[in-house]
Amino acid sequence: MKIIIIEDEKPAARLLQRKLEKLSFTVEVMLHSVEESVDWFSKNKHPDLIFLDIQLSDGLSFEIFEKIEIKSAVIFTTAYDEYALRA
Repeated sequence: MKIIIIEDEKPAARLLQRKLEKLSFTVEVMLHSVEESVDWFSKNKHPDLIFLDIQLSDGLSFEIFEKIEIKSAVIFTTAYDEYALRA
C-alpha cells in the first residue's frame, strides 16, 4: 500500500509516520504545503492512501482538490487538540 502524509507541522508528520511504521506500513513521501502537494501529484502516481492535514502553511488542503483530481482514499488529520478547536 502506497501512503503519503501531507502535514506542515514536521513533528506531527514524523509522529504519524512512526505510528504507521509500528503497524508495518511504509510512508512513501511527506509533503508540507498545498503548492508542494500539487506539484508532487502532477508528476507522480497517486498513492492508495493520503493522510491530509486540513490547515497547511500556505492554505487549506481543500485547495489541492481544486487543482488536482485526487484518486486516492483520504484521511483528514489535524495537529489541533479538542481544546484548541473550541477557542
